[in-house]
Amino acid sequence: MAFVTAQRGLVLGHDIDDYPDGIVIPVDKPYRWTSADVIRKVKCMAVKHFGKRNLKVGHAGTLDPLATGVLLVCIGKATKLAEEFQKAPKQYLAGITFGATTPSYDREKDVDAFYPLDGVSRRKLEAVLPSFLGEQDQVAPLFSAKSVDGVRVYELARKRYKAGLPVEDLGVLQASRITIYDLQLMDYRLTGKVVQPDGDNCNSTASSRINVAEVPEGLPQSEILVDCSKGTYIRALARDLGEALGSGAFLHSLRRTRNAGFAIENALEIKDLAGIFGKESL
Repeated sequence: MAFVTAQRGLVLGHDIDDYPDGIVIPVDKPYRWTSADVIRKVKCMAVKHFGKRNLKVGHAGTLDPLATGVLLVCIGKATKLAEEFQKAPKQYLAGITFGATTPSYDREKDVDAFYPLDGVSRRKLEAVLPSFLGEQDQVAPLFSAKSVDGVRVYELARKRYKAGLPVEDLGVLQASRITIYDLQLMDYRLTGKVVQPDGDNCNSTASSRINVAEVPEGLPQSEILVDCSKGTYIRALARDLGEALGSGAFLHSLRRTRNAGFAIENALEIKDLAGIFGKESL
């Protein structure tokens, strides 16, 4: 399919029939927006632009609210490619804090335990990374979109967490087969300080619904570039790295830098969407 890729400087025409194979918009998903928030924003603009109420708009691969980066939005016939895009390899820049854990393995929930740091160092982290390369079984977080008896497991986990009940009582999810192609340690610091991503004020109330827990100061942190297959949970990788070092760990940041050949450098910010639909601003 010869779909059209939206990019800065491109202004789409008003006739959707001019795009018989559809349109793909690589969006840099804002921090604290859900993937569904992005779809609603794009669909609202696209429906008005093309004058077609039943226009199909979807995305290829969900990103967690506290993650940013490449989210592929498909319009029209390009929605048929969503599954193919989802199967493609992905790349992430993962910010990991060692010495503590959270029930969600990221900042959606508060720290629930602290762990020894005796085995945590740059040298030991570099030594253990190669053992995570290749095809392997990975157990997804309980706060994930996996299904148990037709129910999203995160719904069950959030209910128990809100009620003050142990999330672990839900049991262990069945492992999935994933592949990690490459791991690069980009940075390691002994006493990290998390820089909060900028919020977005483009007519969204998404940020007010998403909790962001504080990151304890004084704990070692790393930035790891991860190339992996579909279905890989980077939060689970953070958990497993912490355990491999005899400690605990969780994600303090996550950015998808590549998806199905679309790089973050070419992704459009929310404020850029107006331009491709022929408007000066949102």
